[in-house]
Order: sequence, then C-alpha cells, then structure tokens
Amino acid sequence: MKEIKSAKEVLKIEAEGILGLIPRLGKGFKHAVDEILACQGRVVVTGIGKSGIVGRKIVATMNSTGTRAFFLHPVEAMHGDLGMVTSDDVALCISNSGETAEITAIIPSFKGLGAKIIAMTGNPNSTLAGSADIVLDTFVAREACPLGLSPTASSTAQLALGDALAVVLIKARGFNVEDFQLWHPGGSLGERLQAPIKDLMIKGKRVPKVKASATVVETLKEMSAKGLGATLVMEGKKLLGIFTDGDLRRRLMEPRDLMAQTAAQVMTPAPRSISIDGSAAGALDMMEKHLITVLPVLGKKGEVKGILHLHDLLGRGDISFKSKAR
Repeated sequence: MKEIKSAKEVLKIEAEGILGLIPRLGKGFKHAVDEILACQGRVVVTGIGKSGIVGRKIVATMNSTGTRAFFLHPVEAMHGDLGMVTSDDVALCISNSGETAEITAIIPSFKGLGAKIIAMTGNPNSTLAGSADIVLDTFVAREACPLGLSPTASSTAQLALGDALAVVLIKARGFNVEDFQLWHPGGSLGERLQAPIKDLMIKGKRVPKVKASATVVETLKEMSAKGLGATLVMEGKKLLGIFTDGDLRRRLMEPRDLMAQTAAQVMTPAPRSISIDGSAAGALDMMEKHLITVLPVLGKKGEVKGILHLHDLLGRGDISFKSKAR
C-alpha cells in the first residue's frame, strides 16, 4: 500500500537524520556538558515554533533528571521575561536555520546578562552559531516533509540531541533511582518505588526454592514452574545461594557433567539480597548497578521472607494502588 510505503520512507529519513548526528559529535558537545555541569543557575532553553516545542520537551526531561531548567519564549523574553535570566545561567538557543529573528534578537541580551550561550542549529555558519559560545550541529540532509518545508527530520534531530545531552548529564551527576523517586512522587513508577518491599515481593509458595541436595534437574523444574528465571537454594529458612538462568548458561560452558551435580554445587553462594525494611528504590538501584533481575528478601534474623523481581518493581504483578497510574 502506498500509505505504508510513504510512512516507511518518513521513518527512514528521520532515522537517517539522527544517525547523521553521530559523526558530528565532538568537543562542542563535551563543552556543552561541562558548561551545564558547572552552571550555578539554570539552563534557559528558548526556541519558537517547532523548535520551541522541542525546547519545552528538553526542559521537561532535564528537570525530571537532575538538571534545573526553564523554557523562555523569545517573544515574551523581549517584553520583560529576560528578567528571569542571570549571569549564573546557561542559555540553550534552538533554531534550525540559525537565523530565526526572535532568537537572534535576544542574543545580545543574553550576552549582556553574562549568560553562556549554547546554539543548537542545523546551520553552523548562521548568525546564531557565530554569536554562541558553543555550537551543537543538528544539520539534516533532508526533511521528511515532501515539500521540504515543515520541520520533521530536523526537529526529530533536535529532540534526539536534547535527549543525548540530558542522558549524559544524568550519568555525570550520578542521578539514581532514589533521586528519581524523590523527584517523581506521582505517576505509577514513582508510586511503586515508594511502596514497602513486603507489598511488592513474591512470597509463600510462589517463591522458587530448593534444598542444597536437590539435583540440577529438580532445580531447573522449580525455576520453570515459578517462572522467575531463578531459584533460591535454602537450608530451612536460611539462604545458602541462588541459581539463575545466567548461572545455567555459564555452567553449560564447563566440561563437567552438569546434570550430575547438586544445587549446592552450581549455585552462586551468598548472593546479593535486600532487607524487608529496605526501600523499593534501593532495590531497583541495586539491580541496575549489578545487572541482576532478582533479589532475595531477608528478615531481621537473615531468614528468607520472599523474593523481589525487577518486573514487580516496574509494574508487573497484582499490586494495586489507591490512585490510578498516570
């Protein structure tokens, strides 16, 4: 169908526009990151039209991930809102052409106020680029719009580069899951991360567990039956170790006869765990840091209380909350 063919062409053009940014990333991008990290004020993002909409999204992403920012409409800026800008701020000015009159008109004011200027433009030889302290090149070879007029691939490239900037800043600041919880008290994930671990963990007969003497076949059957990709190896209520899908793959590479071994021989002893009094945000942070998907939950005496799976932290399961997910 011609509609599907046209849609595929649009996606191809937009993808090409984003991929085209990669070889042009260099010192300018690093300088932009360094400037924002050193900024004692806020990132002032400005743009008009489609670039303004992209700018608002960049502001929203930055504010929610540890970088203080606000959107400044260039027209309102010329009528008094420049009073919000200080010498401690960094101005991120977005214009594909780099010649947008409303943007170039307020550049002298940014300079007069002492704010550093980062230009995000598809024209490195433009007035905006020439006036900026740092230039981020968002040039695209063509727009997806058949007329070549409506910003499509160019605005997608701006958005993608804004995301790249925000994500690099997240990593540079060490912004973690607990920070996310603090800054996102609303919404389904923020709400879930504030829930007690006992309300999120799997417990009782749903916990996959075997004795240390269990055969590998028995261990695999328990893993398959409970569907968590792991099983605890226990002695009474005491946790001895854990056996996961990852352990299975690693053991299959060894010359020994896997099926002739016991759970105690193939398990990972003394696995990472979390206290039942710990936070869900802390559990998620631990999983992310150590690249694991399950955590045994222990009581005050070290006894197994349950098991926590990554999916239960992110939204799987039968947990329900008073407010609806937004």
